[in-house]
Amino acid sequence: MLEIENLCFRYSRRGPLVLDGVNLELKDGEIGILLGKNGSGKTTLFKTILGIEKPESGAIRFDGEDLLRMNRRERARRIAYVPQSIHFGALSVYDTVLMGRVSYFGYKAGREDETAVETILRDMKLEDYAARNVEELSGGERQKIAIARALAQEPRLLVFDEPTGNLDIANEQLILSEARRVAREKGIGILTSLHDLNQALELGDRFFFMKDGQIRHAGGKEIVTEAVIFETFDAEVRIVKIEGKKIIINGGQKP
Repeated sequence: MLEIENLCFRYSRRGPLVLDGVNLELKDGEIGILLGKNGSGKTTLFKTILGIEKPESGAIRFDGEDLLRMNRRERARRIAYVPQSIHFGALSVYDTVLMGRVSYFGYKAGREDETAVETILRDMKLEDYAARNVEELSGGERQKIAIARALAQEPRLLVFDEPTGNLDIANEQLILSEARRVAREKGIGILTSLHDLNQALELGDRFFFMKDGQIRHAGGKEIVTEAVIFETFDAEVRIVKIEGKKIIINGGQKP
C-alpha cells in the first residue's frame, strides 16, 4: 500500500508551497486517478514519489517502509515509472525490456533476468516484437513496451504520467486495457494522471481531485460529481447514466 501523509514541497526556500499537506492512500491492485488542472501539483507529486524531488515535510511510505530513506535502487524495486513521452534509442524490444532489470543485475544480466524478460514478453504477447527496433514501432506499441520495461523491475506500484496523451483512440484503448490487466492479474497498484474524465471513470478505482497543491476530494466513483468537477476544473459538465455507467458531458448548468 502507498501512503502519503501531510506532504509539503516548494521549489525554493521562500517560494510558495506547490504541495500543501497532500494525503493519499492506494492499495495493492487498485488504480488511482489523479485529476486536476495543469499546475495543480500532479507532476510534482509524482516527482516526490519517484524520488526526483525531496519534500520539505511529510511522509511517503510503501508497505510501511519509508520511501524517502531509500536509495534509487531500493525504490526502483518497488516503484516503476512510465512517462508520457518515450525515447528508447535504437535498441531492440528485448534489450529495452531487459533494461528494466538494471536495479537487479547492475552491469551484466544473468539467466534469471533473461527469464524474467522472456516471461513478460510472453505475457504481454510481445514475443514476435523481441528483435525489432523500438523506434520503428507505433506510439501505442512503444507505450506497451514501456509498460513491459517497467514490469521487468518487478514493482509493486506503477506511476503513469498521462499514458494516453499522445495516442489515437485504438492505442488509448490498448493501453487502458493493459493497465487494467496488470492491476487485476498481478496485484500491482497504479497511480496515473488523466485529462479525459470519461477515461478516468472507465479505468479508475479511486479518484484524487487536486487543486492548489492539495487533494480536495478522494474516494470511489461516487465522488465524481458535477459539483466536484466544477470546483476542481472551473468547468461546467453534466453527468448522465447510460447502461448503468456514468458519462460526463461537457456543458451544463453551474452546480
